[in-house]
Parts: sequence; C-alpha cells; structure tokens
Amino acid sequence: MRAKIVKIGNSQGIRIPKLFLEQTGLSNDVEIQVVDDQIVIKPATHPRQGWAEQFQEMAQQEEDHLLIDGWGMTDWDEEEWEW
Repeated sequence: MRAKIVKIGNSQGIRIPKLFLEQTGLSNDVEIQVVDDQIVIKPATHPRQGWAEQFQEMAQQEEDHLLIDGWGMTDWDEEEWEW
C-alpha cells in the first residue's frame, strides 16, 4: 500500500490505515527508529514490563533472598556502621 507524506505542524507524517493498526497491535505509544534506510515503528515497551510476574516466580522458587551476605562489606560496615 502506498501513502503520502503530509505536513503536520513543523513536522511531517503519514496516516496509518486502521487495518494495519489492528494487525500490528499498535496503539497510542510506539517506538520509532531508523534501521538502515527504513523507518521501523513498533509497540512501546515499558522498562519494568513483566517484573511483577518474574518476582512472583522467584518467590515460588524461593530465589527471592538478598545475595549480599558478606559481599562488598568492609570492616567499617561491620564494626562502625550504626542503623
């Protein structure tokens, strides 16, 4: 399908057909980047997307404990630090 580039304020854009939006699942937030000589538009990802499920899985497998037992501790941390 061909589309025309149109002026939108100081920028330019294209209209994306509804069918394309439905097929790709694109909605309000998207990520856009240039790859070689192409513009790639994809659904926006959220930096912490899926963390809650991963934390639940860690808890079920009893892997949700701190890993710093003694790691990175100095004599000052052990003897002089007060909470």
